[in-house]
Formats: sequence, C-alpha cells, structure tokens
Amino acid sequence: MAARTNLDMDVLRTFVTGFELGSFARAAERLGRSQSAVSTQLRKLEEQVGQPLVQKAGRGLALTAAGESMLGYAKRLLELNDEAVDRLRGTELEGWARLGLVQDFAESWLPAVLKRFSRAYPRVRIEVQVGLGAQLIEKTLKDELDVALVWGDGGGAPHAQRVADVPIRWIGPPDWPGLAGLGREPVPLAAFAPPCTFRSAAVSALDARGLPWRLVFTSPSLSGLWAAAEGGLGITARTAVGLPKTLSVLDPAATGLPSLPNAALTLHQAEAELSPAVARLTDILLETIGAHVA
Repeated sequence: MAARTNLDMDVLRTFVTGFELGSFARAAERLGRSQSAVSTQLRKLEEQVGQPLVQKAGRGLALTAAGESMLGYAKRLLELNDEAVDRLRGTELEGWARLGLVQDFAESWLPAVLKRFSRAYPRVRIEVQVGLGAQLIEKTLKDELDVALVWGDGGGAPHAQRVADVPIRWIGPPDWPGLAGLGREPVPLAAFAPPCTFRSAAVSALDARGLPWRLVFTSPSLSGLWAAAEGGLGITARTAVGLPKTLSVLDPAATGLPSLPNAALTLHQAEAELSPAVARLTDILLETIGAHVA
C-alpha cells in the first residue's frame, strides 16, 4: 500500500494566515518568518497535494479551485489541532473568567472564542458582559471584570495594553450619493452618545474640512446605528468589524468625505498578573481577533 502524505501543520497555518490577512508578506511578519521561507512552505504544500493552490491575480494572488478546497480543509485541520492541544494542556484548568467586550466583537467573533475555549477548558466558568467601552473599563478598575477589550488608547489606565490599530471607515448604504448629492445640506451623522472614539473621529474630521454636519440618530446599540444607516437616515463612522451585508464602506475619494484615522484597540486587565484561566481565555480572544484584523 502506498505511503500516505502527512500535511505539515506549520505549512497549513502559513497558508491559512496568508489568505486571512490578504498577503503572504503579512503572514510572514505575523508568523515571524522571512518571505522566502513562506514561499518555500507554499511550494511544499502544492507539491504535497500535487496541484497549484494559488495563481496570480493582478498584483496579488488568488486561490485556484484546488486552493479554495484546500483552504477549507486547512481551517478544519488547524481547528482540530488547536482544540486537541488546548484540551490536553488544560485538563486541570478551572475557575472563573470574567470578560468584557464592546458590541463589535460580541456580535462577530465571540461565538467562535467561546466555542473553542469551552471545548478545551470545560471546568472553567465564563461570565461575559457586553457594553460601552467606558463602562467596561470602570468595571475592570473595580475588579468586576478580569479583562475587557475596548476601543480607545486606554487613557492612562493601569494594566492597559494596546493590541491593534484598526482603520475607522465611513459606513452607509451602497447607493449613498456622497457630498455632491447633499447639496448644501449638512452631513447626516448617526453615532453613539459621547464619549465615543468613532463619534469624536468623525466630528473632528468633518470640522477640520469645514464640512457642516448634524446629528440625526443616537443609540447605545450598534445594531441601532446599522439600522439607521441601512434606512438611509444618515451615515456613521465605525470599523468594518461585523459590517452587515446591507451596508458598505464609503470611499472618501468617491464621496468627498474626509479620511478617518485608526482606532486603537486596547485590552484592560483588573490585575497585572492574570490567573491561568483568564490568561488562556485572553490568548484565544486575541488570536481570534488577530486572525481577522490586519
């Protein structure tokens, strides 16, 4: 009987990371490898499966039909690999883990985080609170949460670390006419009540350009902002995290809107040293987000 081919997990992880980040150069940086080493790994994977997995598409790369299939298998294999390692390493882990999240992540990636963590560490009980960043920070300071992932630079809070910078985008319906379609009307803006990183960024950018604006909708709910934008009431400024399919990122060049800065993503901890259970939950959370936020 012919020997079976064993796919290399490191190679599969590079392959998946490259397409999750949209670039094998970014994958090399994320994984701490040179670009030539990543190219060698990709060639090795193609040799193992006997088919080309990527093809040139303009200045970048795209998956072939075989590559699409391989990507699906690779994600499943890596998920099973990570689950097995987590489970065996964490058989004795127990206790409580109290996590705070802003709505963007709770509505998009929280289910994947909880699924992976609960399978690996069934003896750890998790409490999750979803809310506004300022409220979650206050709860970590009062030791009512172990960790909280929020927007903003941390404001000098103790035990806060910046984990990513994510581009802020103008969000609206795909057919939003841009400034030209507004005539002399002010830009209709939907936003959270202050303090809000995104509201401040939008207002500052509009004011810097001398563009009039008016607040047409406020809500403490992210779904409320999406509904206002989808209904044509106004546009909003957020990241593209969890963006509904009914809405689009609005191009400043095409719409006449000013460019927006990045939003800092910050992890706040109640204590400098995390318990083993909280530390592992935090690791999985940041790994999940890191796979999506380039």
